[in-house]
Amino acid sequence: MAAQALVSSSSLTSSIETARQIFGSRNYGVSSFTSLRKNSLVVRASATPPVKQGANRPLWFASKQSLSYLDGSLPGDYGFDPLGLSDPEGTGGFIEPRWLAYGEIINGRYAMLGVVGAIAPEILGKAGLIPAETALPWFKTGVIPPAGTYNYWADPYTLFVFEMALMGFAEHRRLQDWYNPGSMGKQYFLGLEKGLAGSGDPAYPGGPFFNPLGFGKDEKSMKDLKLKEVKNGRLAMLAILGFFVQALVTGEGPYQNLLDHLADPVNNNILTSLKFH
Repeated sequence: MAAQALVSSSSLTSSIETARQIFGSRNYGVSSFTSLRKNSLVVRASATPPVKQGANRPLWFASKQSLSYLDGSLPGDYGFDPLGLSDPEGTGGFIEPRWLAYGEIINGRYAMLGVVGAIAPEILGKAGLIPAETALPWFKTGVIPPAGTYNYWADPYTLFVFEMALMGFAEHRRLQDWYNPGSMGKQYFLGLEKGLAGSGDPAYPGGPFFNPLGFGKDEKSMKDLKLKEVKNGRLAMLAILGFFVQALVTGEGPYQNLLDHLADPVNNNILTSLKFH
């Protein structure tokens, strides 16, 4: 037994000496090997490239060029930019993806309001909830009536100029907030500036005026709401385009077109309306 122990001890000593010759003359204790082991694990972990934001998102006609500047960080970004309109390099930095995304959100919101405003009078009129004379198709309600037949507080031309001034003022302040986020909460505005301070993001101002119910309290829910909004905005913009075409082709409002199609889908559809029959 003693001889075996002596042989084992000398073999161990020989192995340690061999290791010292290989790794150098430094004294490698247990702590040193533990540290070396930890470091090797760290190196192997860091060698794995991190997954980029939006890398697993669905893509719509994306290209190598579009994916170089559309990284999935914007709501509703699926790499779709076949014309390269938001390419900072292609436009010399004049147009950036975030500016176009901001414009899309604003126009989508206007379109959603426009869809409701265009179709609601027809629906309410057909249901008998408002007088028939006020339930005109959307493209007829904006026609300026002959002189002396309107009952407004001012003539239609004065109303138009007044509305343009108000809209221009609102758009000017919106542009100011884009160039200097959060500035609307610092400029005096009839004591309402605190309600206009928002979140510092021009596209999503938030605050008591623009988010009175406090939606999107955490990052995940806010991300989901942003995606839903841009999807509904895109759908509304397509709907508005459809309203325009329907009005030109059929001379009727969208709700009446829908009722006619449901009553007789064979003779009232896009092909028959365009005389492709």
